[in-house]
Amino acid sequence: MELKSRKDMNPEFMWDFTHIFPTKEAWEAAYKEAEAMTAGLAAYEGTLGESAAALQKGLDAVNAAGEKLERVYLYAMLHKAGDNGDPEYQAMDARCTTLYVSFQMAIAFLTPEILSIPEETLAAYMKEEGLATYRHMVEDMCRARAHTLDAARERMLAQLSDAAQTPDNSFTMLESVDMTFPAITDEAGNEVTLTHGNFGVYRESTDQRVRRESFEKYFGEFKRYINTFAAMYAGSVKFDTFFASVRGHKSACEAALFSNNVPISVYDSLVEAIHSRLGTMRQYLELRKRVLGLDALNMYDLYNPMLESVEFKVTYEESKALVKEALKPLGEEYGKLLDKAYAEHWMDVYENKGKTTGAFSCGVHGVHPYVLLNFTDTLDDAFTMAHELGHAMHSYKSSETQDYANHDYRILVAEVASTVNEVLLTKHLLKTETDKKRRAYILNHFLEGFRTTVFRQTLFAEFERKAHEMEQAGEPLTAQSLNKVYRDLNELYYEGAVVNDLMEIEWARIPHFYNAFYVYQYATGFSSAVAIANRILTTGDPSDYLRFLTLGGSDYPLAELKVAGVDLTKGFLPTARRAGATSRWRSTSSRRCSRKSERSRPCTKELTKARCAIISSTSSPRKGISIF
Repeated sequence: MELKSRKDMNPEFMWDFTHIFPTKEAWEAAYKEAEAMTAGLAAYEGTLGESAAALQKGLDAVNAAGEKLERVYLYAMLHKAGDNGDPEYQAMDARCTTLYVSFQMAIAFLTPEILSIPEETLAAYMKEEGLATYRHMVEDMCRARAHTLDAARERMLAQLSDAAQTPDNSFTMLESVDMTFPAITDEAGNEVTLTHGNFGVYRESTDQRVRRESFEKYFGEFKRYINTFAAMYAGSVKFDTFFASVRGHKSACEAALFSNNVPISVYDSLVEAIHSRLGTMRQYLELRKRVLGLDALNMYDLYNPMLESVEFKVTYEESKALVKEALKPLGEEYGKLLDKAYAEHWMDVYENKGKTTGAFSCGVHGVHPYVLLNFTDTLDDAFTMAHELGHAMHSYKSSETQDYANHDYRILVAEVASTVNEVLLTKHLLKTETDKKRRAYILNHFLEGFRTTVFRQTLFAEFERKAHEMEQAGEPLTAQSLNKVYRDLNELYYEGAVVNDLMEIEWARIPHFYNAFYVYQYATGFSSAVAIANRILTTGDPSDYLRFLTLGGSDYPLAELKVAGVDLTKGFLPTARRAGATSRWRSTSSRRCSRKSERSRPCTKELTKARCAIISSTSSPRKGISIF
């Protein structure tokens, strides 16, 4: 069945943009205001060190302009996400991109000028009540002192940020707009055209022929463009490496983790922990092969339920009710917020032609979050809804509690809120479902979460680190070299399964890789989320967790997790979740939104657009620039 055009979709299941701006004319007026506010920021250069009052005045102006720009950008970005092929929305998004670059250039002086204030003087300024809202931000600036350049070079990097977005933009346009896929024959003998959305359905088919055919034809299209994907990804890695080097980091990985104040040892310990448990993965693969009665386990046999006779369809309306019931342990107020999300059209539900694939949650300060879905009435879709609503509630509570400067949480904690919801949904289903086969199906779903989140996302993490190490060492990143790295990792992680020539090009379809060193946070987020969910269910008290949701970016991620009862500095034993997305537009770094699924793009590079909850998030962030 051919996808509908955006204009033919039912508005009942689409976003309501009037909560951002009532009309496109109002958006246009706000755009001009943001443009004028951005231009006016030049007046503050050279004044910040004069007094505490002058520093506050400058920071207030930057924040006001940033908040206005983010709202403008959110409106344009969401319209484009609904139909990436619409020239009007492409133009709106492009205009916002241009304005954003202007904003970055206008504030390039900010951090160098603040750091030029004598430390004793700056400390005295920050004791003033009017600057209280900026204390954590300035503390973070001082932490990054060694990696901050002078105003002229920061301005040059701001100009370069637009070019740095090109690989990710190219990926989006190629895979979301230009690529088309052939038809397959489904289980009932009907000819259906493959899409990004329904590929996930057909790879879960109980009919191996359907799984094989969808896998071969879907991946075959990516193979047609493999050299193009390799060139785009190589460009993205080059930008990562360049910005890390310019800012004085030893590696792109170190640079990426620095923004969250996370030591690289956390990344290393994750990989080490997973390698020590690959025997468990092999046991699972052997179990899957035996239960399915297969002579050989192919990579297209990894996603289908091990119980062939179980039908587990869940409509959108059923999913709404199911998610609300499962999340009752989070309290009455949380449930009322879910009702609010459903009633106010926070979610865009069904796939249409040109719509961004996967799922994401995205929002800005002062506006409720928006959630993109591509709902196909499966249990996995119900989990995706729960996941993205976790991001949305995190964003809503942080925005409600924190001021603009502190509301935007970091990526490391973003996946916690989403995964807590998934764990609670799993626990609820196992508690309420009495049919043995359906219970087994749910357990199968959780086991797949374990594989696809902890093991698979760590595989991804190893791939992108190897790619960046190759670039740093001067080794060429070609389709052949990237294919080999990815194949070797799959043969290590999936020993016992058949890793064929098509599987080695899977890296080309993973949008997360354009947001370097993001995916490791899925595993750490899952570990934290399981601990939090179990604590809530055991004690019946979600208060610490709900307080965690209100913290936004008012502290560093590891400190915020301690509020919820999790201390990652003491190490972790990774458990797992499904592949998902997530993140937010961060005040110091992101442009995209937190997103669910390996098909969707997370949201965080080093720039600020509309802070999206991953995500991810939220269309492609540029690299190397931060507002502060």
